[in-house]
Amino acid sequence: MASGGQAAGALQEARELVSDLCRHFYTLGWVSGTGGSISLRIGLPSDPPESRLIVMAPSGVQKERMQPEDMYVLTADGSPLEVPLQKPYPAKKVKCSDCHPLFLEAFTSRGAGACIHSHGMESALVTMIHPGATEFRITHMEMIKGINGHGYRDTLVVPIIENTPSEGELTASLKEAIAKYPKTTAVLVRNHGVYIWGDNWVNAKTQAECYHYLFDAAVRLHQLGLDPADPSHRPVAAHAGAANGIPSSEGRKRRRTEGGKAYPAVIVLDIEGTTTPISFVADVLFPYAKQHVGAHLRDTYDTPETQDDIRALRQQVEADLAAGVAGAVPVPPETSGRDAVVAALEKNVLAAIAADRKITALKQLQGHIWRGGYEKGELRGAVFEDVPTALADWTEAGSKVYIYSSGSREAQRLIFGFSTAGDLRPFLSGYFDTTTGPKREARSYSEIALSVGVDSPADITFATDILQEAQAARQAGLNAVLLERPGNGALPSEHGFRVVKSLLEI
Repeated sequence: MASGGQAAGALQEARELVSDLCRHFYTLGWVSGTGGSISLRIGLPSDPPESRLIVMAPSGVQKERMQPEDMYVLTADGSPLEVPLQKPYPAKKVKCSDCHPLFLEAFTSRGAGACIHSHGMESALVTMIHPGATEFRITHMEMIKGINGHGYRDTLVVPIIENTPSEGELTASLKEAIAKYPKTTAVLVRNHGVYIWGDNWVNAKTQAECYHYLFDAAVRLHQLGLDPADPSHRPVAAHAGAANGIPSSEGRKRRRTEGGKAYPAVIVLDIEGTTTPISFVADVLFPYAKQHVGAHLRDTYDTPETQDDIRALRQQVEADLAAGVAGAVPVPPETSGRDAVVAALEKNVLAAIAADRKITALKQLQGHIWRGGYEKGELRGAVFEDVPTALADWTEAGSKVYIYSSGSREAQRLIFGFSTAGDLRPFLSGYFDTTTGPKREARSYSEIALSVGVDSPADITFATDILQEAQAARQAGLNAVLLERPGNGALPSEHGFRVVKSLLEI
């Protein structure tokens, strides 16, 4: 536990930081007119929650003139611990931020370390483009990579809640949005602004800058008649049959039924046994990873990426040892030297590959090993002959296509980016892996339905060769089809699903 002097120093540093950020955000237009606010928690995430104090900017104060002594200090449950002194006339009566209960909700529900409330113009305008929309969506923009858990090709989905006369009245709807969108780090308030949170102030600030960039980009794309949620950002009317630039359900339906053939609004594809022969993964990718794991770890040991991989593997090994998983061996500390650490990690990785374990730490490392193989020309992603044509047909018809595989998103991008048919990534709107959830659990498919932004899970068709995956998808409300491909296992009789031999049948 920190000494009294250390705690006081940390508190003063937090006061100064919040006042500095308020002044900076004022220059960006996020907290003008005394609106907006910032709050952060003191301490490390590992500290007991009850010991982490909260520093919060006051309400109704000129944010560009904020000083460290103007801050409120609250206990972990939001009770005032230190209240700033009243400033002389014409300053308003000092009070804690009106955002107080909403910040506490982000801290409590998400374990956030910092929360920012912005009144930036772009965050209000973006909620007005489609007055009835409950979500903001954008894809294929570089700054999406700055949002936790997202990549360039992912569709960023931010929930929109309705404004209320009083800020505190937003708490219930904010809480509901946080629960409904478990991976979001922001909630938009229509005609008002946005709440953004992160693990710490650096993470929250970085994401806030990226969110505002993306909101501004969406407004500008809309002004140009382009669709922010379309991977190619085509004109809205051109691909949605829209009137006045606003996609209608009838327009989308017409587009997907051109030529007399109906296409799903969203198609989610498994890889192994669906787009790619099972033999490619079993006979090419896994052996390549096994052969190169030791060399990869040694050659890249000091890079930030590999150090992240090692940390993830260590955590997995510790959990495996505690659970008595066969093949798990202790990993020595860093002080034992690179060779000792790599040797132990290699044993654990080889055991996990042999057991075909679907664990994130393994999949992440394999993806990095395979990337080197693809970039060197030693690997090419095998796809069935119908895959390129099906992807092109669906994209042309206005359908969005996603991948959901137990392989990491990195590995998925590599298969389609370096495929035997060329770079197929332009046809894909995003990727889901085991961080979304296990593929045989219905909640994973419910999360996908929320992430891709459909009106109903029934708007999604999921294609796989695994019956249990199809059953989980159906339980979540998705349509599911099974693939019969060369090399796939036999399907049981009377399973109740449509079976196709080619993606062109979807």
